Amino acid sequence: MIEEAEKEGKLKPGSTIVEPTSGNTGIGLAMVGAVKGYRVILVLPEDMSYERRVLLSSYGAQVVLTPSGEGMRGSIVKAEELVRDNSDYFMPQQFNNPANPDIHRKTTAREILESMEGMGIDAFVAGVGTGGTITGVGEVLKENYPEVRIVGVEPAGSPVLSGGEPGSHLIQGIGAGFIPNVLNTEIIDQVITVTDEEAYLMMKRLAQEEALLVGISSGANVCGAQKVAQELGKGKKVVVILPDTGERYYSLEKYF
Repeated sequence: MIEEAEKEGKLKPGSTIVEPTSGNTGIGLAMVGAVKGYRVILVLPEDMSYERRVLLSSYGAQVVLTPSGEGMRGSIVKAEELVRDNSDYFMPQQFNNPANPDIHRKTTAREILESMEGMGIDAFVAGVGTGGTITGVGEVLKENYPEVRIVGVEPAGSPVLSGGEPGSHLIQGIGAGFIPNVLNTEIIDQVITVTDEEAYLMMKRLAQEEALLVGISSGANVCGAQKVAQELGKGKKVVVILPDTGERYYSLEKYF
């Protein structure tokens, strides 16, 4: 998104990057800002983990917190206010930016195809945050495997894709409480909801049984993949994305 903005002249030396975020995009932007010399302001709900806030600050980003009850919408509104009041501020708008899913078409999807070459793919499972991963990867997989099942995972506490109402949940990085503009819902064959407790318990199982120290959204995704694998039956190939690392969530154990 940053490279596209630079090519289009939307982002220039001395500009400030502003973005509402609850997940990996903010960390990525903080890292890019540090390397490229941009000031970065990240707006996130105040209930995001302490470790995540410290990590963003460590990369030099300024962190602005919004009330947790307002969810991601509150962070988006605040970020839009900052950009509106400052002409040299630029917001990538990950929920609306076509460069978001496009990079997954060019990278993540290709990596999966290369890794699974000759084996086939029966299902692809990913949590839905901005919708960039599941859209970009899902579209490419559908082109190569027309029968593949594309499955989105969302929090049971905010089942918007399932037709429910937005609500609070603890699965940081997915379940923004609205349907993002970049999300291609046409390619999604199934949506699975996962509770906070299911996601957390799977996160612990992955660490203790598989030595995979992943985060809560990864736990949610594996819960979804497990359900899909049970539905498809033995011998089927289910690809699942584990997008986050567990070190960012130690302070949240008190919630479970």
